[in-house]
Amino acid sequence: MTGQRSARSSGYRERNSTADRALDILQLFDDSRLVVTGQDVADQLGVARSTAYRYLQSLVSSGFIEEQRPAGYRLGPRVFELARLARKGIGLSEIARPVMRELVETVGEAVLLTRRAGATVVCLEREETDHPVRLSYERGHVLPINAGAAALVLLAWASDAEITDVIEQSGLPRFTGATVTDANVLRERLATIKAEGVAVTRGELDADVLGIAAPIRDSGDAVVAAVSIAALSHRVPDERVDEVADAVRAAATEITNRLTVVTS
Repeated sequence: MTGQRSARSSGYRERNSTADRALDILQLFDDSRLVVTGQDVADQLGVARSTAYRYLQSLVSSGFIEEQRPAGYRLGPRVFELARLARKGIGLSEIARPVMRELVETVGEAVLLTRRAGATVVCLEREETDHPVRLSYERGHVLPINAGAAALVLLAWASDAEITDVIEQSGLPRFTGATVTDANVLRERLATIKAEGVAVTRGELDADVLGIAAPIRDSGDAVVAAVSIAALSHRVPDERVDEVADAVRAAATEITNRLTVVTS
């Protein structure tokens, strides 16, 4: 029994050692070394050239590297596929939150990340300031599509048929005296938002709260989310709206660019 356990342990160590060697070889590649030779591997690992070539051929057969005659070996298609999958696995929130924190520092107001779910809007993330604002938007909350800057941005780029369906599903409920509850007025607002690339609302979901939102797009140019600020209305007077709107647009563009890189 001891002999069998020893043999299994030895085999495990050998397989593990081989995997370590493979990783060591892959880590030889960098910006200054796009191609490696058998001698490079032998020197780096401290093994005979025949052993180095055995490791290299194993990586070639699995697609992690490919032979480039006569120079040596370069990274193969399997590495690119894994890199694509790694990028795809990065979530929207992970990409957006650093940019959201920068926006908080720039404008000094709470920043929200939202996305549409049918006839509603879901708050994915909220980055707070040192003067918290009481809002309907909290992480995980499901909110109406017809009230608030983020909601209107998410609806503005939908098709006419989609907008009609959403209006019929939601019924355009009223939350404050400023809430848009008329379908025709809502359509006009959405057209303006689409033309300007930003939505600005005051007190439409929460009284005395101003919202400014801009769309986030994926690699196919579809609007997939919105980034917005929410502030007590008196903190962002009319003369400051353009400045804050520019900052929100810039944040949306930055998130879009980062999202495009990881999903393309």
